[in-house]
Amino acid sequence: VKEMDYEPNLFAAGLRRSESREIGIIVPTLTGFFYDSFITAVVEEARKQKYTIVVMLSGDDPEIEQQNIRICKQRRVDGIMVCVTSQTRDVSYFEKIQNQQIPLLFFDKVPDMPASNTVCVADNRAAEIAASELIKKNKQSVLSLFADTNFSITQKRLVSYQQAFQDSGKSDHCMIRYARSSEEAEQIVLDEVTKNKYDAVFCMSDEILIGTMKALQCMKSQNTISIISISNGFFPTLYEPEITYVETSGRKLGKQAFARMLQLMQGDTGKQHIEVEAVLIGGGTL
Repeated sequence: VKEMDYEPNLFAAGLRRSESREIGIIVPTLTGFFYDSFITAVVEEARKQKYTIVVMLSGDDPEIEQQNIRICKQRRVDGIMVCVTSQTRDVSYFEKIQNQQIPLLFFDKVPDMPASNTVCVADNRAAEIAASELIKKNKQSVLSLFADTNFSITQKRLVSYQQAFQDSGKSDHCMIRYARSSEEAEQIVLDEVTKNKYDAVFCMSDEILIGTMKALQCMKSQNTISIISISNGFFPTLYEPEITYVETSGRKLGKQAFARMLQLMQGDTGKQHIEVEAVLIGGGTL
């Protein structure tokens, strides 16, 4: 065996045991640090349990998402983790997966599918913390940038954010705008800050933060306008001063997601919604 460098056929062995020791992960993109850290954490945990991770990209396209699901089934993976696209409306193919007793776990961006297992960051709490800090600092005019409204994560954060301002009697202190990319965020900030006098900017995500900072640096306004973001924690450290942010850790989410997936693969048939706590990390921008 050693001389011929023989390796056993794991696929054949998996068929005999009715398991592949593989877990599929489907994400819209890998261009953000959040998913990189999420996948790294899952891979680390999976290695300890002798599982292999298969990562597939949907390109934020529901049809490719469905194709990836079919590939997971063809590979006979032992479980599937999915972060859905912004355009995912039809959940029937997910329901079929569940009916076929294939462990299925949604993370971060999840579909409107009540009877499912989900692991998310505490989106409502994260937005509430950010809004509370802006109110506490007595910011009078806040440009508040949120992502695509099709995302459940945007809807959750928006509701809690607006509620915090409403409860404080300062609803008129925040202007809500939407950006589907860092480029859109950059253009919105350039337009808004040129026309109006803002004393703070709130960024719903790292992607929006990147576009915002590019615009503010271009206008040399980064030191005159307060900034707070919801972030995985990497990008805020790249600026001077470091950005104040509410941490929504991809790494913590990955570890929690694998722990829950392991339970599902071991026969747990329950449905749970699990949240990873959000934490305020002080910086020099608020």
